[in-house]
Amino acid sequence: MRITRTLINKAGKRAQRRLYAIMFFFKATSHFFQLKSHSKPRFSLQLRDLQLCLFDATASTTFDRHYVFHTAWASRILAETRPESHIDISSSLYFVANVSAFVPIEFYDYRPAKLGLSGVGSHQGDLYALPFSDASVRSLSCMHVVEHIGLGRYGDRLDYDGDIKAVSEIRRVVSSGGNVLFVVPVGGKPLIKFNAHRIYTYRQVVSMFSGFRLKEFALIPDSEMEGGLIRYASEAQANSQQYGCGCFWFEKETN
Repeated sequence: MRITRTLINKAGKRAQRRLYAIMFFFKATSHFFQLKSHSKPRFSLQLRDLQLCLFDATASTTFDRHYVFHTAWASRILAETRPESHIDISSSLYFVANVSAFVPIEFYDYRPAKLGLSGVGSHQGDLYALPFSDASVRSLSCMHVVEHIGLGRYGDRLDYDGDIKAVSEIRRVVSSGGNVLFVVPVGGKPLIKFNAHRIYTYRQVVSMFSGFRLKEFALIPDSEMEGGLIRYASEAQANSQQYGCGCFWFEKETN
């Protein structure tokens, strides 16, 4: 019954979206002919060049809360700490490109990106075997990445414990006193939304980073009514989410 209700709800939303599309299509068509009738045209305006965007006339600018806020959080921390250089493992390219304006970054990904920007190096890397010596990295980020490892979504091999192995590699390469910016989805119930991602509890993440001190936990909650980016959030706040974004700043304990 639950599956049936879900399918009905989805079908209803699709039908509603189609209706909106038809309404917006006729409105956009009317606007086209209004512009077409301009007495002193400066541009070619032809039906063959139509590229209709039907759903952008919203009351406010929409955005992906996870990706706007977690990259803003990490950027602010690097602006505060100003490491001589920084290693990023497969995080948002927007983050890497922007932060490279004030901190040199080496970016590693299973599928390397051709960025071609000053201040950024791009390399092939595997989170199961990072190309760094033990305790050699002073500043590292891996954000909205580990929850995907081992689920096959990006062509990687299936591995139920792939996330644990990836975190072990991060722990291995970070130097004593080094910093890690780590971001994954968090909520009150650990689960896998196959093949998209895992969702962790706050306690699961902290326990994976044994030997590290949590310097800050920030939360991007499910609902914008709870706020945008909550710095120094509590474990209870994390556990009240279904698909929140947990931002963990760890420091490796000194020997």
